[in-house]
Amino acid sequence: MRIVVALGGNALLHRGERTDADIQRDNTVRVATALAALAHDHELVVTHGNVPQLDLLAAQSTADAALTAPYPVDLLGAQTQGMIGTLLVRVLRDVLPGRRVVTLVTHTRVRVDDPAFENPTELVGAIYPERPARFLAAKHGWHMTEYRHGWRRVVPAPSPERILEADTVRVLLELGTVVVCGGGGGVPVVPDRATGALSAVEAVVDKDLAAARLAEELKADFLLVLTDVPNVYAGYGSPDQRPVLDATPAELRAAHYPQQSMGPKAEAAARFVENIGRLAAIGALDAAYEIVHGRSGTLVRPDLFAA
Repeated sequence: MRIVVALGGNALLHRGERTDADIQRDNTVRVATALAALAHDHELVVTHGNVPQLDLLAAQSTADAALTAPYPVDLLGAQTQGMIGTLLVRVLRDVLPGRRVVTLVTHTRVRVDDPAFENPTELVGAIYPERPARFLAAKHGWHMTEYRHGWRRVVPAPSPERILEADTVRVLLELGTVVVCGGGGGVPVVPDRATGALSAVEAVVDKDLAAARLAEELKADFLLVLTDVPNVYAGYGSPDQRPVLDATPAELRAAHYPQQSMGPKAEAAARFVENIGRLAAIGALDAAYEIVHGRSGTLVRPDLFAA
């Protein structure tokens, strides 16, 4: 099978962990161990989140007095693709001796008229007191929003239209390569309406939705969304919480999972299954092999009675 894996942001940094390089390096061993068995038997593409790493680089860039202006979010996102990619490639090569493994910086085309550009929602960077936040907003034209006990920058999160390097990924897979790509949803770019030339935009693309789009373009057999819980749960956190072992896209959407947690994962799985008619699943990283073989996780399947 051809499997696209979407690693949750907790794969390299568990909740509450510091963003130290040594911690992330150690955590990649767990990732490689979980994915090795799948890579032995299947074509494998590994995508990943980048939120803690992007926040760290954004805060450092904003605080750097040597810069005339902070680095734009698109370039910071590209940096995280390289940083996380090299960590993953090294450990995957260790557990897959003799196998080609490569990381690829990827770009995601978005629509210039995507409504997300009128309503920035994605938090980026450090938390600031109100006065510094207002100063940064005025100086750089940033949108800021109240967050916990301070203020943070927000940027648009447009929907992925196309993964520009999908054809390259396909060729690499046909050569037997394990490909790490699509980090943080890819670098968002928009085409010029007159010339078609691409320009990067200060935005972020949801990494699960980008993984689903890539899986569609690769005609993957399976989209595997890995996180830190063993299943999707109905009534999560309530006394009536129960695991959802399988669902259709319509059933996932009807459950209205929170946008800041399970919502994008459920939507990504739903889109892939609807658009290509194959299977997706959501579950825990350490159970990756078991999920693909139907022994763990939440299976997302086509609605056999859909029109």
